[in-house]
Amino acid sequence: MYENFLKFIHGMGYWQLEWGQVLMLVVASVLIWLAIKKGFEPLLLLPIGLGAFLTNLPGNGLLTVPHGNEIGGLYYYLSKGIELEIFPPLIFLGIGAMTDFGPLLASPKTFLIGAGAQFGVFAALLAAVALGFNLQEAAAIGIIGGADGPTAIYLTLKLAPHLLGPIAVAAYSYMALVPLIQPPIMRLMTTDKERAVEMPPVKPVSKKIKIIFPLAVTVVGVFIVPPAAPLLAMLMGGNLLRESGVVERLTNMAQNELINIVTFFLGTCVGLTMAADQFLKIETLKIISLGVVAFGMSTVGGLIIGKIMYRMTGGKINPLIGSAGVSAVPMAARVSHNVGQEYNPNNYLLMHAMGPNVAGVVGTAIAAGILLAILGK
Repeated sequence: MYENFLKFIHGMGYWQLEWGQVLMLVVASVLIWLAIKKGFEPLLLLPIGLGAFLTNLPGNGLLTVPHGNEIGGLYYYLSKGIELEIFPPLIFLGIGAMTDFGPLLASPKTFLIGAGAQFGVFAALLAAVALGFNLQEAAAIGIIGGADGPTAIYLTLKLAPHLLGPIAVAAYSYMALVPLIQPPIMRLMTTDKERAVEMPPVKPVSKKIKIIFPLAVTVVGVFIVPPAAPLLAMLMGGNLLRESGVVERLTNMAQNELINIVTFFLGTCVGLTMAADQFLKIETLKIISLGVVAFGMSTVGGLIIGKIMYRMTGGKINPLIGSAGVSAVPMAARVSHNVGQEYNPNNYLLMHAMGPNVAGVVGTAIAAGILLAILGK
């Protein structure tokens, strides 16, 4: 009896706890606090924080690899949704079902802003190479600039899976900080006159065009960048469900139940990769720093295209919508609108900014496909 008691005592996790795990429990608690108290991307940061908290509890067994007839840990099986690249495309299906491409179709030239906002991806890639990362790692870090969490996870799994934890945390953290990061850059790069420009209401787009659009984008995108097919096909497939108007149940499923369930498991599985021995490295600090560069330069790239359009149209386009070229939908569009209203209360930029915002979603998926085509194994 006494020996069994001692065995129980010595089997407690306290004896296995190391300082790194204690530090990561604090980091995980901060992520959970930011999600709950500050509202920073709670749908992802809360599950990621939960996963990081669980994986650093010694002896948790959640990722135990099965041997023989033994059953593995619960998250060993759930994490296959990430390893087999199932979760990110399913997230894109839900995003497509929730996205209205009408503002983009009403002003197709805003596609250029979404393309310009990918500047940060390639700028951060070069900076990462300069800091000693190889090309595959640098590409995975650079995609943070697209401000698209599922795409960042998808590309990282393909090119640098060992960096999944820090890249995912950086991507979603900076997405949450859009209202803090972008306005200073927007004010620095535009004048009071430019910020006050009023734009006419967005023109309506026919249902036929909205139905043709997802099919056309899928065909053109897959022909040009085949590696982007999983993301584009699911994104546009979800949008086709929405715009068809005949499968409301499927549309509601993709918009609600599916994306909510997958988001939770995606987040916790990503968090489980943040074990102390994997996360507490100098590389992590470099990635977090490069994430700021990527995101900032993407904002700059979009604003540059916005200013060019302002000049070419004789001042009819407000360059502030350029900052919405990153794919943080719809937060980046709201930031463009809010900053515009600070300088002109009659300025309603939200729907105009949604054009480049959704173009950024497509642009980031294509950028990821290009990087995969060049650097993929």
